[in-house]
Amino acid sequence: MTDTTNPSSHASIPHTIAAWDGLPIHVLVWNAGDRLPPILCLPGLVRTSADFETLAPEIGVDRRIIAIDYPGRGASGRSRDIERYAAESCLRDVMDICAALHIHDAIAIGTSFGGLLTMGLTVARPGLIRAAILNDIGPDVGSGGADFVRDFVGKDPALESLDACVTYLRTHLPPLSLYTEAAWRRMAELTYAPSTDGRFHPVWDTRIAKLLNRPAPDLWPLFGALSERPMLLIRGAVSNILLPDTVARMQAMHPAMRVVVLPDIGHAPILTEPPAMAAIKTFLDDCT
Repeated sequence: MTDTTNPSSHASIPHTIAAWDGLPIHVLVWNAGDRLPPILCLPGLVRTSADFETLAPEIGVDRRIIAIDYPGRGASGRSRDIERYAAESCLRDVMDICAALHIHDAIAIGTSFGGLLTMGLTVARPGLIRAAILNDIGPDVGSGGADFVRDFVGKDPALESLDACVTYLRTHLPPLSLYTEAAWRRMAELTYAPSTDGRFHPVWDTRIAKLLNRPAPDLWPLFGALSERPMLLIRGAVSNILLPDTVARMQAMHPAMRVVVLPDIGHAPILTEPPAMAAIKTFLDDCT
């Protein structure tokens, strides 16, 4: 029996769900009841469901939390066709997974790419999203940050050890709230995995970077649809993805949107930073 009075006792249960084309999609579910609306966790472009392993138990009392590995990422299947990794396909996967798990009227937590998917879900399936937490993302993406993401996603450094992965990430990632060696090692474990050649490789298909060469669509209409719902925006103060001018325009469109800025943090906050965690818990309480 799960002790719903103790958030730390909530363990995730992995699921594999076949997508519309048969590709296996890896999903983590924390199931602590259904008294409160479920939470749909959507990670960044090449991040995985495991990014929410610390946050989920803290906010999952009396509710289900669902986190997804998009195709070509983490434990989900790989495709020969890189179009299978595009946003439109990922959007369909998320909707199908929510249908399979009977998820509706959910609160979405979307980091970066996951926040863009949250905007799309609001238009494609309005009854799915009741409120949203956007993590360091808006309808416009800073060009400097986009260049960094494209380079990072497309590179396989083929590192010789987990220690080398930690060193590589410390050198290349923007400022993050990783203050201990253990935190950096866990980030490395969630970013690179050993393969049969004895080297550590990205946990995503690096061909995804090719999709980032396309002109960016106008995402403001999608945000406009989302702006009718309760919203919390979390931003890293030194993020080069979500810029201050974008935040100001978002606030003008959605004056009730709450904004939390984390000092000295880049893209993207981990969401376990004390100010972020407090804001998320307060927002969830107010939404439910």
